[in-house]
Amino acid sequence: MNTPRPEYPRPHFDRSSRWLTLNGEWDFARGADDPTDFPETIVVPFPWEHPDSGVMAYWLPTAWYRRHIDRPAEWAAERTILHFGAVHHHATVWVNGQLAVEHEGGYLPFEADITDLLDSSGTGTLLVRVQAPTDKRFIPHGKQRSLPADDYDGCAFTPSSGIWQTVWLEPRPPEYISQLDLRPTPALDGIEVTVVGPAPIRIEIPGVVVREYDELPGPITLPIPEPRLWSPEDPYLYDVVVTAGEDTVRGYTGLRKIEWQGPNLTLNGVPTYVRGVLDQGFWPSAGHAAPSDEALRRDLELAREAGFNLVRKHIKLEDPRWLYWADRLGMLVWAEPPSTGRFTDEAVAAFEDVTAGMMARDGNHPSIVIWAAYNEEWGLDWDVPGDPAKQDAVRRAYRLIRQLDPSRPVVDNSGWAHVETDLVDWHYYDDDATSWAAVVDRLINTADGSFPVRLGPDFVVDKVIAAPGFDPGDKPQLNGEYGGGSTSVERGWHLRWQTQELRRHPRNAGYIYTELYDIEHETVGIYTYDRRTKDLGGTVPSDVHAETTLIVDVTPEAPGRDLVVSTDSATVPVRVSHHGTEPLLGTLHWSLSGAVGSAPVEAKPFAVTDPLEVVIPVARSGRLHLWITDAAGTTVARSFADVTQY
Repeated sequence: MNTPRPEYPRPHFDRSSRWLTLNGEWDFARGADDPTDFPETIVVPFPWEHPDSGVMAYWLPTAWYRRHIDRPAEWAAERTILHFGAVHHHATVWVNGQLAVEHEGGYLPFEADITDLLDSSGTGTLLVRVQAPTDKRFIPHGKQRSLPADDYDGCAFTPSSGIWQTVWLEPRPPEYISQLDLRPTPALDGIEVTVVGPAPIRIEIPGVVVREYDELPGPITLPIPEPRLWSPEDPYLYDVVVTAGEDTVRGYTGLRKIEWQGPNLTLNGVPTYVRGVLDQGFWPSAGHAAPSDEALRRDLELAREAGFNLVRKHIKLEDPRWLYWADRLGMLVWAEPPSTGRFTDEAVAAFEDVTAGMMARDGNHPSIVIWAAYNEEWGLDWDVPGDPAKQDAVRRAYRLIRQLDPSRPVVDNSGWAHVETDLVDWHYYDDDATSWAAVVDRLINTADGSFPVRLGPDFVVDKVIAAPGFDPGDKPQLNGEYGGGSTSVERGWHLRWQTQELRRHPRNAGYIYTELYDIEHETVGIYTYDRRTKDLGGTVPSDVHAETTLIVDVTPEAPGRDLVVSTDSATVPVRVSHHGTEPLLGTLHWSLSGAVGSAPVEAKPFAVTDPLEVVIPVARSGRLHLWITDAAGTTVARSFADVTQY
């Protein structure tokens, strides 16, 4: 068989000049006892519940993996290091019957020096026991289903147990580089480098600058005389090569600065409206594991094709290759750790451990512009406003992230009660267009931070933006999740109308649409689970999420009945929401049943225009098409409204 996932798995800490993948077929046995027989094979690195593994085992709490390893002869004078990208959840590893490493936690990498465990010829038998508890409520597991069930079981999916990221071998010298942190300087004129390793040390940005030191001086600044900044339009990356003693590691980063100025996110000082989408990191054939490197890249391309400039990777630490592609393609990322399901001291400690690990693993990626901690009080038993202990847990998670990385904004408890945060976001779902518009207007423009949340078919509770003692008034805010409708046509209709309501309010800094693609029973994506396009009733996502959009200033009735009139003509107010860096001078055009018209448009950056009056004759029902062309004649915005005469 072809080797699955053959690409080097750790591009942010790169020793790819010499490495050996262990992906492929391994012997496999089910059960808790040490097996004497391995009756099956499994394809690593795919979870045992999913087709790509070749196993399809459900609610299996313990399983064993086995394979032969053979160290390349040219590595004999160095240490041989065994790496695991991620194993869910508790892995115990033996080589030739001797314990090599034990690791608990399903999302973070771990390693073992197995040099002394191999036999004299450099070979060995690798044995891995994986324990994946069916009751996941007290461990970080995100959207993996638990048994007993989480309170949020209705939006959870098939678990992803076992080895689900690449396993590989690398050689390295006895003294080696163990840490390489790269951050842009505050002035964006260089890279701050922190290295943990031996000396002497040589640090190079190829073609730009070289520095050599007999001893590690602490953080080192590498100046870049003519800096080229990283942005979605120009995602330029600088390689950094570090040689410390006999070890060499290559990393990379980009020069960019994320700040909040007034109500807006700024990237390199330029206001940037967040047009985001939720991505939960599941695939039909492999669950949490991407079937290929191309699949990771393609999801980011699909997000961009739909008009989004940011992806919120939802309560999951994604494969590092996904972040690599986000860096290279220029997609902004909101990153957050996997949640637990219950509030105990042990669960909070496990959550904080995976949060710190997220920061250590992923901090070099320029694409990450927002860190987040908790989500909707998951793992906090749904009562942050009423429980000081839970408020303290949220506050502690926020401060942990801020201490480890003060350069990016942090969301403490996405969507619901905020305790201490840089950014106030709120999650609101509503299938009624009138109440959607009213609640959004109130949340954005008044001090009333309460809103209804439907936790079940007949169970609606009031949630609040701010926990006791927290004042959200001076914080930038945005929508963290939204969406509505049961069918694809309804989803497209709500996408169009709800998004235009968010665009109506200049104080709102952006939004996160739920979601990029369907997952199992959750059919609320712009794309299907296998990433095909949907019929959204004529709504084109890239028009909805464009830099410039049209706001049709009416209250729609239903899909196909946006505007219902009883007269021979109607006046439709239309506003323009423009998030370009320069003013837009152009023309608004409209067409309905052969009747056409136009009017000049002038839109300022990050503002909403006064309404333009579009007068239409209504001879019969039809679709009112609206579009804007700029001074060069290029169409920069499109929308429509379905008109019904009775």
